[in-house]
Amino acid sequence: MASRPRVVVVGAGVGGLVAAMVLSARGFETLVVEAGDAPGGKLRAMEVAGQSIDVGPTVFTLRDVFDGLFEECGGALDDHLTLIRAERLARHFWTDGSQLDLYPDVEANAAAIENFAGAREAEGYRVFAARAARIRNTLDATFMRASRPSLWALNRRIGLRRWRDILAISPYKTLWGALGSHFRDPRLRQLFARYSTYCGSSPFLAPATLMLVSDVERQGVWFVEGGMIRLAQALAGFAESLGARFRYGARVERILVENRRATGLVTSEGERFDADAIVFNGDVSALPLLGPEAARAANPAPERWRSLSAVTFAGVGAIDASLIHHNVFFGDDYAGEFDAIFKRGRTPARPTVYVCASDRHSGEVGGSERLFCLVNAPPEGRRSLGAGEIEECEKAAMDIMRACGARLAWTERVVTSPAAFATRFPATGGSLYGLATHGWRASFLRPSARSRLPGLYLAGGGIHPGPGVPMAALSGRQAALALISDLAPKGVAAMDPASTRRSRPAATSGGTSTPLATTENRD
Repeated sequence: MASRPRVVVVGAGVGGLVAAMVLSARGFETLVVEAGDAPGGKLRAMEVAGQSIDVGPTVFTLRDVFDGLFEECGGALDDHLTLIRAERLARHFWTDGSQLDLYPDVEANAAAIENFAGAREAEGYRVFAARAARIRNTLDATFMRASRPSLWALNRRIGLRRWRDILAISPYKTLWGALGSHFRDPRLRQLFARYSTYCGSSPFLAPATLMLVSDVERQGVWFVEGGMIRLAQALAGFAESLGARFRYGARVERILVENRRATGLVTSEGERFDADAIVFNGDVSALPLLGPEAARAANPAPERWRSLSAVTFAGVGAIDASLIHHNVFFGDDYAGEFDAIFKRGRTPARPTVYVCASDRHSGEVGGSERLFCLVNAPPEGRRSLGAGEIEECEKAAMDIMRACGARLAWTERVVTSPAAFATRFPATGGSLYGLATHGWRASFLRPSARSRLPGLYLAGGGIHPGPGVPMAALSGRQAALALISDLAPKGVAAMDPASTRRSRPAATSGGTSTPLATTENRD
């Protein structure tokens, strides 16, 4: 009986975890090699003052993506996670003392906006919401969940008969400019422009297509019991139950190549793992660190195209504002905020501050609570932010929050800078979202699942379809399916998920390895 093909997944971020799930469910012997001591990648938690605090992504959307992935692999999401749907999406504050909540319902939002800014703005919101939904519906299957993006392929998938839908995508207008046709109130324009930062981009440079992000959020936001880190743990646990193995604390030093094909890897400790294929779940800018052949596998993003980084503050403290789980305190110079970051490489003097109050989803909290605050910042590139500038950034953030009516007193907190993110995620410069979505071409410049090196596949937030937890999950699935498609014609039969709990991949150390079954690539 022929041995099952072996796959090594490099990195236990969301993309790598999903790839491991799908491959294990299809009968592949799967080993995940992760430099850290736990799964998650950017989806991570930190212990401060004895409390676990999410310090990566904090918003869970597109639940159907994860329901579908677990079902595809023979499981059910509800068996691994407890999710609570949010009644309010976010609370927004401005320095003029105004405040607005958004809801997962168009008419509830329209009513709130009418009370906030008048009937005309409420009607503008209804038109905007319909436009955002149309863009999302047009691009969901044709782009976000499809492989190998190109403008020609996108038009073909949508169909020329749907030319109105193609025009509605609005790739040639900026998000900020397009919002002006819906809202006169600058606060509302600012609120809905913020969704570009979910992709690490400036609303003054990002295409109006990113309106779809607001509709994605309106479809539902969920709280994860135990924090977002539980999602990473659930994905890893389910992959393990399907037969995947995990090797933590193992940093990959080099990808092995024979006959112009990726055939394995070597860790910094000298451990060697041979494989029929490799899934790389990391920023493509890090590939040159793994050998000359890996360096040519994909084009790294130039420094000038890097997306946002951040300065974050995670800790325990007391705040006298009326918060909900997700809160945004808007700075009063929005254009200046993004000009500072993307043109001058500096933190904003009047920044917008996101605050996740993770203890609030069950009601008001008295006294000390867990808080995670984030301020957008430039990635490391032309210059690094000094300690003094980080301190100025924190002071500016606290000043904005006070101007909005919120006073925060930390008991204990940990600050993370772009330099720290650059160290944690090598070769990224601290950029957290891969390529910035600036201009209509940006979404088509992200690499696809198949790299230029046969046997090496790509997954993660810097790969199509882009950043965000559900998008990274979809990239992992695309990488797994591309790998399966390439190997299956050579005698590798996909198995039923129920039949995959069998022998696990073995490792050898000291620079030696066990030969694997030979496979070919049809690329």
